[in-house]
Amino acid sequence: MTPFRCAAASLARDEPAYGTASVVRGYLLVEYAGAWGRDALRDSRLPAPVKTFLRETSGRLGLKALLVRRHDRQRVAAGAGGCRVFAAYADPDSPWVETATLDRHEDLLDIDLTPLVRGHSLGLTPHPDSLFLTCTHGRHDTCCAEQGRPVARTLATGHPGLAWEVSHIGGDRFAGNVLVLPDGLYYGRVDPSNAADLAARHLDGRLSLDLLRGRSGYPFAVQAAEWFLRTELGEERLRALRLQRRERLGEDWQVAFDVSGQVWAVRLRMATRPPVQLTCTALRLDPAPTYELLDIAGPTENSGAVTGR
Repeated sequence: MTPFRCAAASLARDEPAYGTASVVRGYLLVEYAGAWGRDALRDSRLPAPVKTFLRETSGRLGLKALLVRRHDRQRVAAGAGGCRVFAAYADPDSPWVETATLDRHEDLLDIDLTPLVRGHSLGLTPHPDSLFLTCTHGRHDTCCAEQGRPVARTLATGHPGLAWEVSHIGGDRFAGNVLVLPDGLYYGRVDPSNAADLAARHLDGRLSLDLLRGRSGYPFAVQAAEWFLRTELGEERLRALRLQRRERLGEDWQVAFDVSGQVWAVRLRMATRPPVQLTCTALRLDPAPTYELLDIAGPTENSGAVTGR
C-alpha cells in the first residue's frame, strides 16, 4: 500500500495555496547543524536553557523562532565555529534583516528580543541580502524532506550565500515550502524545476504568483486578496501594492490596495473546506480555509499614494 503523503493529497484535491502563509512579522533564525527532532525547539540537542528561552520567549512575544543550517550539512561542532543568528521583521512595506555570529548558543540568552516585536533593531549588523529558507524538516513531516531537500540543493547550488534549510514553517501539504526573508513571502509546491527561477525573479524584484502562498505580514484574508488582485492585474513587482485598509464583515472581507497611485478594492468571502487529513502524521481530520473572490473594483485615484517598486 502506498503511504499517505499530504502534499500529493492536497495537489490531487486541487487545493489552492494562496492565503495560507503563517501570520507573523518577527523572525529569529538560529543556526544549528545537528538533528532537529520532531519539534526543533523541544527535541534538538541545543542546550536546554537555550531551548527553553526560545520556546518561552517566542511564545510570549509572538515571534517565530526557527533553526537553520546549510544544505551541504558540513557540521561545525556547537560552539567551535560560532553560531549564526538572523533577526528579521517582515513588514510588508519596509522589511529588514540583521545578523550576528555568536561564540556559543548560550549567548542567545543575553539578547533582548522585545524590540523585534515592535519592528525595532536588536542592535545586530544589517544584512542587505535576501534569505531563501527551504523547509526540510522531515522528522516533522515526511513531505518536507522528500519535496524540500531537492529544492534546498537547487537553491544552495545557485545561491550558496543566501540559501538555508529551515525547520518547520507550516503548510506541510504545500511542500516544497520556501520562505523568503525579510519580505515574509511563503511559496509552496516549489520543486527543482522552478526553484532557480523563483530566486532569480525575487532578486529582480518580482514575485512568482503561481507559487505564492502569501505574505506573512498580512492576515490570511488579506494575503488572498493580494493574490487575487495581483493575478487580475498581472502585477508581479515586489512592492507594487500597498495596503490601504481592510474591513471584515462576517465571513466577507473588503481589502483596498494602492497600486501605483490608484486604489483597487477586493471583496472576498472566507469559508472552509470539508475536513481532511492535512499532514502526513495527523491523527484527526481538519478543515482548511478557502477564499471566494466576490468582486474587484477600481481604480480610483489616491493622491497620497506611494508608488511601489
